[in-house]
Amino acid sequence: MAQQKSGASGRILGLDVGARRIGIAVSDPLGITAQGLETLQRRNKRTDLAALEQVIREYAVREIVVGLPLRMSGAEGTQSDKMQLFAEDLRKRFRLPVHLWDERLTSAEANRLLRETDMSIRRRGQVVDQMAAVLILQSWMEHRAQRNSRTS
Repeated sequence: MAQQKSGASGRILGLDVGARRIGIAVSDPLGITAQGLETLQRRNKRTDLAALEQVIREYAVREIVVGLPLRMSGAEGTQSDKMQLFAEDLRKRFRLPVHLWDERLTSAEANRLLRETDMSIRRRGQVVDQMAAVLILQSWMEHRAQRNSRTS
């Protein structure tokens, strides 16, 4: 298990989970900015979780944010159900807080941002999941910072 000591130190892991790949991002130690890590090519549940455990250990992750694919109406669907189950698997395996965060439009936004670069179409396809994970994590951290600044 990759259980962490309680306390504020450690990073936050952001995941954009798809059927074939998992985009991965990690926060800086203060939880202010997100940077992308190498995208994980999915194989099976055991291998995927083992790869994520390695990232969790290497970066001393204390929380995980998983993109929740909602319909444009905001309703949950089949993919949302799959992410709920995936998040539960993460909670059981790593004993860390796992937050689900609305990921509507993050892939579209990631593609839009990448189109503005000189990157080739092939390379953009390789990093779009990573960029989506960065956007999911960054928006979650900004939301939490706003919420915390209102309550303090």
